[in-house]
Amino acid sequence: MKKSDVIQLTAMPLQSPTFPRGPYKFFDRQYMIITYETDADAIRALLPEPLELDGNTVSVQWLDLPDGEGFGAYAAAAQTIPCKFKGESCVFVSQMIVDNCPPLAGGREIWGYPMKYGQPVLQVTGDTLTGTLDYAGQRIANGTMTYKHDAFDPGNAAKAEEMLRRTQVTLKIIPDIDGRPAIAQLVGVNFTNIHVKGAWNGEARLELIPSVNASIADLSLRLIVGGIQFLTDMTFHYGRVLQDYLA
Repeated sequence: MKKSDVIQLTAMPLQSPTFPRGPYKFFDRQYMIITYETDADAIRALLPEPLELDGNTVSVQWLDLPDGEGFGAYAAAAQTIPCKFKGESCVFVSQMIVDNCPPLAGGREIWGYPMKYGQPVLQVTGDTLTGTLDYAGQRIANGTMTYKHDAFDPGNAAKAEEMLRRTQVTLKIIPDIDGRPAIAQLVGVNFTNIHVKGAWNGEARLELIPSVNASIADLSLRLIVGGIQFLTDMTFHYGRVLQDYLA
């Protein structure tokens, strides 16, 4: 294999790259996002500079992704933190857990998403939208939300689209062969071609269980703000460097 062939590969292994070249289209991507109040000082300690605190709320979100081009079908859960970057309202993705190798590898290697392997599940059970999250054989989060109680509110879709259009920020750390960072960047990611097919606000409840290697409970729950469920198609492009810590 020639050098020119090597640098055209999208990922390892060379015989069967773990993920193809993007952009990546997603269809019927479903979210349940539960927002809650927590301690502002605890949030501040998790925001890498130059990100700035933007209130005292964080969110735990569950995603069901049945059709992601190049990645297949999988589920994910994440903890996200509203923040500001140079005055722009953004969302810092603090932790993320998925149940499928290609999006896990691609998410970490391309965009710097802080992904680990676990068992997130989002499903409808009876009259309730439920999210469960297991890591290392332990339940670390339970979330529930009323199922489509306000189906006729036209403002829900606009709210969901605004959330999806907000820049997501990740901290991308990739070590060099000697263990020192080869890449240390803040990365900005924006979705495009967003089509919200449905969105519903509702009452929600959340339980967080402490776990040393999946520590979403470290941002303790003080007060539930609310929940939102939405279904969308969208396109996932490559990101951009917001801050290069090694420059």
